[in-house]
Amino acid sequence: MYQPCLADLIPTYMNTIQPKEVFDIFAQINQIPRPSKHEEQISRWLQSFAAEHNIECEVDDAMNVVMRVPATPGYESHPGIILQAHQDMVCEKDASVNIDFMHDPILTSVDGDWMHAHGTTLGADDGIGMAMALAALTSSELRHPAMEALFTVDEETGLTGANRLQDGLLHGQRLINLDNEDDGHICIGCAGGIDTLAKMHYQPQSLPEGQWLGLKVRVDGLPGGHSGEDINKGRANANKILAYFLTEMFDSTDLYLSTIHGGNLRNAIAREAEAIICVPFADRERLRILFNDKAVQVEAVYSQANPNIHCSMETTSLPEQVMSLPDLAKLLAALTCCPHGMIEMCSDIPDLVETSTNLASVHTKQEADGRPYIEINTSQRSSVEAKKHQIKRHVEYALAVACDEVTHGDGYPGWAPNVHFPLLDTIVGTYKQLFHAEPKVLAIHAGLECGLFLTKYPYMDMVSIGPQMYDVHSPKERLSISSTAKTWQWLKATIEAL
Repeated sequence: MYQPCLADLIPTYMNTIQPKEVFDIFAQINQIPRPSKHEEQISRWLQSFAAEHNIECEVDDAMNVVMRVPATPGYESHPGIILQAHQDMVCEKDASVNIDFMHDPILTSVDGDWMHAHGTTLGADDGIGMAMALAALTSSELRHPAMEALFTVDEETGLTGANRLQDGLLHGQRLINLDNEDDGHICIGCAGGIDTLAKMHYQPQSLPEGQWLGLKVRVDGLPGGHSGEDINKGRANANKILAYFLTEMFDSTDLYLSTIHGGNLRNAIAREAEAIICVPFADRERLRILFNDKAVQVEAVYSQANPNIHCSMETTSLPEQVMSLPDLAKLLAALTCCPHGMIEMCSDIPDLVETSTNLASVHTKQEADGRPYIEINTSQRSSVEAKKHQIKRHVEYALAVACDEVTHGDGYPGWAPNVHFPLLDTIVGTYKQLFHAEPKVLAIHAGLECGLFLTKYPYMDMVSIGPQMYDVHSPKERLSISSTAKTWQWLKATIEAL
């Protein structure tokens, strides 16, 4: 039987955190590598977990896992309930951290009420959702109707599991998604999204005759964050700032680009970016003054939401090949024109972003035949389908200034809010009864799998809840322990009320 969990890697403090039944499972999950599109190990572990607890388990062709337990006595006639979470996690780390996300566990610490990882994402998105679902399935005290748990793959980079979910795999008609990140919030709607991938192929050249200076221009120290939930919080994008510096310098001298690397995941705001450039040696002092002046301005403009922003330029060795000046002019024009951030707010729901786009990553790469190219990834979101495609076209036309290939992913639909389903009434009622307060019912500007579930189960009654987390999709990700206990209590009460 597959046994990836190494007991000596689980911190001893996990034995004292409540609810123990949830955090024990979460600790095991965090020993198992589970990057998006590489869920083989966590899928096998889930199947092993089901076998160990004598739980019915089924796996579809996409590697989605469904577990089923029968109703407890007295609940046999009640409609079934589905608990849902995703298997994969966003794998982001600080530059100084040495970790192999394909093989190494996530190392965690506790600071007061907060659990966090050591310079990496924590994986509470959505490992804590998986842990609560598994704890519910194995609880000997919880009274419940027939209960299923659905664990999907590749939620973070394409919603692949939800999109390829096998017809007829789910039996229940009521689903609680456990992928929310705000305490006391009940999500009943989300934005749809679509990704764009662009390539700019170019013919490299040697530097012209003359004296040249190699420079590394770098932007780092940014908080990053979720490209949906954090897109309107003033968090700077390292790719856009780097493009600004390069454009200002390009306008002042003959600047040649060797490589550029910025950002990582399509659903994370770029935290770091750097470029290796070459400039005339005679212009070194003038460009140093120019850069320092622009750096002071940039840091002042962005400092409130990005207090640790750092812009630097230092000498480096001269590269062998560079991009031509005309090609670099086109690339900088594309990066400057490509939109990033909040595009429009929702007119019907206060404080909800309606449409946005994220200039996620810019990387120098090489084709199999050795040809270099610049790869640019963006991600568009909107709760209005037509506007999702409008911003997609805006991005496409901006990138086409430089790129010879611009393609779009299949995208995924939004989840239109419905306040009339009975599941919402039940989960609101249990919250009021437990905590003597009103929960917040809302839609979010992030992608949830619920919209895709509706394409195959159009009458599914769904809500999304979860404990308080901050800075997901970044190494600052942290999970509230007390909120996890509160959400677990709320989930159990809702299941019993159903």
